[in-house]
Order: sequence, then structure tokens, then C-alpha cells
Amino acid sequence: MGIFTRFRDIVSSNINAMLDSAEDPEKMIRLMIHEMEDTLVEIKSSCARAMAICKKVKHQLDDANSRETFWGDRAKLAVDKGKEDLAREALHEKRRYTRKAEMLGAEMAEHNVLVEKYQADIRQLEDKLGSAREKQRLLMQRYIQVNGKKRAQEEIRRMESTEAILKFEEFEDRIDRMEAEAELVNFGKKAGLGEKFEELLADDDIEKELQALKKTAEGKEDDASGS
Repeated sequence: MGIFTRFRDIVSSNINAMLDSAEDPEKMIRLMIHEMEDTLVEIKSSCARAMAICKKVKHQLDDANSRETFWGDRAKLAVDKGKEDLAREALHEKRRYTRKAEMLGAEMAEHNVLVEKYQADIRQLEDKLGSAREKQRLLMQRYIQVNGKKRAQEEIRRMESTEAILKFEEFEDRIDRMEAEAELVNFGKKAGLGEKFEELLADDDIEKELQALKKTAEGKEDDASGS
């Protein structure tokens, strides 16, 4: 593919549309940027060659103009000296350099147009490349954000499915052990003297409450039989 065909394809391309339809946008934008950079290098190299040729032609044109002037002055000198034949030869030389200057001037104009075209293409391609690099930067930001969110979600799911459950079960086991240890503190231990009296008092209270309930029940039975 020629450089100008590639250039036209690149500058006329719709980056967003190409990325939207691409299976791997990140890979696509890298390839696009690589192609743009290669094409830009080639266009700059061609522009440099055209500028070098233009500079060379300008030197030749300046030399032709200088010689044209030189032989024109010699023709005048020969006429002043009455040397018409010599003046005629000088005018022939002057005309030869005049024609050469005209050809070089036309050639230089063509090269100037080509250089301007290259420079315009370079500016246009650099703008396109800048847009592509900005798109790549945005894609990378999106990738980093999405990848970060993905890792965070995966970590949350991992915590929920394994570590958190294990820690919760471990906490439950600790509570169970603490309760069991609390129950075993006084297991098999004989009651002290104070505790024995407290138990006796508790038994008395229970007996009093029981007797009161019995009296209440007997009173209800007497009322029922009397009626």
C-alpha cells in the first residue's frame, strides 16, 4: 500500500466507530497508533527529501540567475566596445541561462508545492495521532477502573464465600467454648456454707408460696360445697 493511500485511509477513518466494532479495542488502538507513527515517519522522510531537493534547485536557480546577469553585462560591455559578434555570443549565453532559470524556477515551484502538501499532511496526521493517543489514554483509564472494580468484586465474593464465613464460624466456636468453660467453673464443686443457707431460705420461700396456693385452692372448694 502506497504512503498516500495509507495516509488517506488513516485520516478518513472513524476511530470511535472502529473501536466500537472491535473485539479488542485496546489492541486495535495500539495497532492504529503504530500505523500512524510509521506513516508519519515516512511522510516526514519524504518531506525532508523534497525540502533537500528544493534547496538544491534553489542553489542552481541562483547560479543560473547570476550567470544570466553576468552574460547580460558582458553583452553590454561588448556593445560598448563595438564588438557586436562578441556581444551576440554573450547574448546567446545569457538566453541559455535564462531558459535554464525558467526551468529551474518551474521545478522549484513544483517542489515547494510538494513540500507544502507534505507539511499539511504531517499536521493533519499529527492531529489524528493526538486524537488516537487521547483515545488510548481514556481506554486505559477505563481499563484500570474496570479492572479495579472487578478485583474488588472478586475480593468481596471471596471474602463472602470463604474467609468471612470461616471467621464467623470461628467466632461462634469461641463463644461456645466460653459458655462451656463458664458452665464448668462450678461443675463438681461442693456448695459452701453460705450457699447452703441460701438454698434453705430459697426452699422456705418456695414452701410458703406453695402453702399459700394450697390454702387458696381449699378456700375455693369450701365455697363451692357450701353453695
